[in-house]
Amino acid sequence: MTDSFLDPRLTERRNPRTADIDRASALEIVDRINQEDASIPGVVAGARESIAQAVDLLEACFRAGGRLFYVGAGTSGRLGVLDAAECPPTFGSDPEMVTGIIAGGYKAMLRSVEGAEDDVNAAIAEMDGHRIRAHDMVVGIAASGTTPYVRAALGRAQALGARTVLVTCAEPPGILLETCDACIVLPVGPEVVTGSTRMKAGTATKMVLNMLTTGAMIRLGKTYGNLMVDLRAWNAKLADRSERILMETCGVDRPRAREALAAADGGVKLAIVMLRRGVEREEAERLLERHQGRLREVVGDPPPVSGA
Repeated sequence: MTDSFLDPRLTERRNPRTADIDRASALEIVDRINQEDASIPGVVAGARESIAQAVDLLEACFRAGGRLFYVGAGTSGRLGVLDAAECPPTFGSDPEMVTGIIAGGYKAMLRSVEGAEDDVNAAIAEMDGHRIRAHDMVVGIAASGTTPYVRAALGRAQALGARTVLVTCAEPPGILLETCDACIVLPVGPEVVTGSTRMKAGTATKMVLNMLTTGAMIRLGKTYGNLMVDLRAWNAKLADRSERILMETCGVDRPRAREALAAADGGVKLAIVMLRRGVEREEAERLLERHQGRLREVVGDPPPVSGA
């Protein structure tokens, strides 16, 4: 901290391109925000190597039976909780496999909890309470890179032997650069509204979290080509998608697809093996286990994209 009103953190600086935005019309505001957002994909692409490094680390943790924990405060914490919540329906993963931890607890998902991001003892207690161990991975999300809650969680996770990754939109503190297994730095620049990191920083962070879990799950064999064959049909839309995947990949009609899904207790991947290899469920399970769940190695390539 200094006595200057100028904040050294990139996420806290004023954006000269929006200094007069309070005089703009609604359309002009939309255009200004859109112009700022247009730079985000390039920034994320610039961090591609560190993102891929984190995906490799995460895959290794998952294969060793480890878990992923996102840790953040405010918007950063909410984004981690959101990504974690989407993994079970999308990839059929155990709900314990990916967990989002937000400073202040789940009540902070809906409204701010005063002082939560500064509570380092709470962060340490979360790491201990979740029994963080060597095969786990903790991803700290801190737009400014300086959030005390996140830094404390990463430090405790490192002490417990876990892999650690920082996702930030500002230059990370030297200690985190030195101690984290990977640092994903996304310098999206000053926000449209100064310090409102739910905007560009939040968008860039969401893109990276998508890549981390999606990349690791794909590497684990939870897709067949680009089809989500480990999904859980928890609603009518996903049930319909499950049936359509079988119809497309196995060349069967909907009644036969439903019959196969029922025999596989809703498991799309399992049903595909049963249909494509003409085997019973037990043999299909053995084949998938033998090939670490990689469907392409069991039944060959998926059909080409229709109309491509």
